[in-house]
Amino acid sequence: MSGRRIEQRGLYFEEFEEGTVYLHRPGRTVTEADNVLFTTLTMNTQALHLDAAWSAGTEFGERLVNSMFTLSTLVGLSVSQLTMGTIVANLGFGEVSFPAPVRVGDTLYAETLIVSKRRSSSRPTQGVVQLEHTMRNQDGTVVAVATRSTLMQCLPEAASEESA
Repeated sequence: MSGRRIEQRGLYFEEFEEGTVYLHRPGRTVTEADNVLFTTLTMNTQALHLDAAWSAGTEFGERLVNSMFTLSTLVGLSVSQLTMGTIVANLGFGEVSFPAPVRVGDTLYAETLIVSKRRSSSRPTQGVVQLEHTMRNQDGTVVAVATRSTLMQCLPEAASEESA
């Protein structure tokens, strides 16, 4: 085939613009299987995630989705749009909060604000990008916020010019 070929990828360092907000779609509807599998895979035996009878007696009246699943999904929803194939490393998380619980059946939507970026002083072909991820449920309620620092590749042309 002689047509143009495009491979899905994330953004290179130079393509990030401070102040831009990326809306990550589609959303992700959480199932009971998601919660139970993630909870048991990670050895988090908290009754609030696994025991329906016990959870019914809590202020929530039901099991809640594991917050680490929520955080993982928050970051995961951003990958194809921002970091697929262009990230070097996840440098770490700053503040992480869960202002409202996630329940089985909730549909989660994520967005990412590009807070800042700077060229790496020790790695001339890479740059550090600060992200603020926000997740909302189907009602628009914020259920998670996380700040994250990533090390990103520079555009191949820019990297070769810099190292020349």
